[in-house]
Amino acid sequence: MAHFLRGAKRISKYLAAVMLLGSVAGCGASSVETKTEEPEAVQQAQVAATNVNTDYESPVQIPGTLVDQVGFNTGSDKIVIFKGENLPKSFSIKDLETGEVVYTGDIPEVSEGRTYTLSRFTDFKTRGKYCIYTDTLGESYSFSIDDDVYGGVFNTACRKYYLNRCGSSLSEGFAGDSARSACHTSMAHLQEDPAKELDVTGGWHMDAQADRDTALGSRIAEQLLIAYELNEKVFCDECGIPESGNGVPDILDEIRYEVDWLLKMQDSTSGGEYGAALTVMGQESDVFTAPVAVTPVSMESTIAFASMMARFSYFYQKFDSEYATTCLRAADRAFNCYLNNQTAPNTPEAFKAAAQLYRATGGETYAKVLEDCFSTKGFLDNFGEDENVFLGAVTYISTSQPVDMDRCSVIMKALMKRAEAIAKTSQEEVFRVSDPENEGNFDKILDDMRCLSITNHIIYNHEYTTIIENHAHYMLGMNPEAINFLSEDTERTYLDADKSGVMNDPGENALLILMLSAITGK
Repeated sequence: MAHFLRGAKRISKYLAAVMLLGSVAGCGASSVETKTEEPEAVQQAQVAATNVNTDYESPVQIPGTLVDQVGFNTGSDKIVIFKGENLPKSFSIKDLETGEVVYTGDIPEVSEGRTYTLSRFTDFKTRGKYCIYTDTLGESYSFSIDDDVYGGVFNTACRKYYLNRCGSSLSEGFAGDSARSACHTSMAHLQEDPAKELDVTGGWHMDAQADRDTALGSRIAEQLLIAYELNEKVFCDECGIPESGNGVPDILDEIRYEVDWLLKMQDSTSGGEYGAALTVMGQESDVFTAPVAVTPVSMESTIAFASMMARFSYFYQKFDSEYATTCLRAADRAFNCYLNNQTAPNTPEAFKAAAQLYRATGGETYAKVLEDCFSTKGFLDNFGEDENVFLGAVTYISTSQPVDMDRCSVIMKALMKRAEAIAKTSQEEVFRVSDPENEGNFDKILDDMRCLSITNHIIYNHEYTTIIENHAHYMLGMNPEAINFLSEDTERTYLDADKSGVMNDPGENALLILMLSAITGK
């Protein structure tokens, strides 16, 4: 089940109140043997002390020196951001083990109208754990320099889906403190026909209610498959899940766990996909043992399922061709169900699914849908705004099937234009990110980094890799609030700030994995 916030850290003021009371009493009595009348002012002070609010949030001192609290790869661009108007002219890097200064760098003046300035220490490549120090700002939070500082964060993000598995027990050896027995193992019932029972065990929990959503699950699995396609080498077979060591990358094993459930959620008659498996909470129900209701077939879920299953079958053929073929057939049935139930089949959703199925099969039915969509006036105008158009078009230029080269050229120009716009915005902003006003909502940043990762895969550009790393720095602490929004084991994390962690949102986490896969091991 998804992990949720443990709440902000609070400090009691009770001890201060007790000390205040003791002090007042001492002033009013000359000895324990002599009892005198206390002045009215003292009595009032005692009453006031007993009314002290004993629960308050400790003020947080945000460092004026902002760093990525996880750290920097040895060969990467390394940046630090300073906040203030009258900053010193230099900074030092201290080795946390020895306390010695191991590097000094210059601090540029803060530009007029700005609060922050950026400095670099890219040429410092010694592995270790450090902090940055200045005379006026003190010490930053600590950080590491190593050959692959993102590996641990990346692995944690990948394992989140294992911890969210429904229908199977999580052993302590694999899940640690999150270990639990199998949940939701009883037969579910259709909302439309409660007398009909279905076996829909499996899949990933998506929220605190332990609900499972097919459209969302399909989209998440598709993002993970894109990450695998772009950076296959960083996905290992030893992440620490039950399937580790079976010769299949663990990320594909995890996706297959969701795919097994999605196949159960496909209506055997129509080929459509049921919308969700919802936990039905009674007054005293335990979320893990509560009954489950299956919602009606959803066209949104059906076409999302068709797209993802076609993509999955394409990459899973070399590991289990029989299972991959089963998935491809399920995708085709869902695609046809969608076409049969839509008055206007040339939708962006159908376009993306058709692109996946065309890449996997080269079938004429899918080619015809692609042609109809391309022929729709202004269709590619939505390239930068509609995820389905964007991903469908990228798949189209990636296929080995026959394609229209002129269309491919148009798509490539649109992709490069969008990537360059993201790069330009990021380079001009002091935090080096495309959306500095995000207020903890990283949807745009993650979407932008997906675009940059895809572009960088097609046409490698070291500058794009640096920009992706800068966005990781931002999310790991190099932001105005100095919050690590990703992991929980640094000095100031989202838990301390009562914020939501990116990994706790299954949808955002999939995009995070895609982003981190582009820089892990670099």
